[in-house]
Amino acid sequence: MSERHLTLYTRAGCPLCEDMAEQVRAQACTGRLIEIDVDRDQVLKARFGWDVPLLFDGNTEICRHEFDAAAFGAWLARA
Repeated sequence: MSERHLTLYTRAGCPLCEDMAEQVRAQACTGRLIEIDVDRDQVLKARFGWDVPLLFDGNTEICRHEFDAAAFGAWLARA
C-alpha cells in the first residue's frame, strides 16, 4: 500500500469528527491521518463552515459528515 496521507477536517467538540477519526485509526491508518481544526484557519472555516467532518485524500473527498465504511474500503483498495 502506498503511503498516501489522509486529511480529516474537524472542529473541537464535534462528536461526528471524533467518531470519524476513531474509525480511520481503527483501520490502521493512524500514521497517515492529518487532523485539521477548521476553526483555527479562517479560510477553511469560511470554505467548510459547519460541513465537517470531511475526510480527503489530496483533493479527493472520501467521507462527509459520517464515516462511510464502503467509501473508505474502496479508498483502501485503491491506496
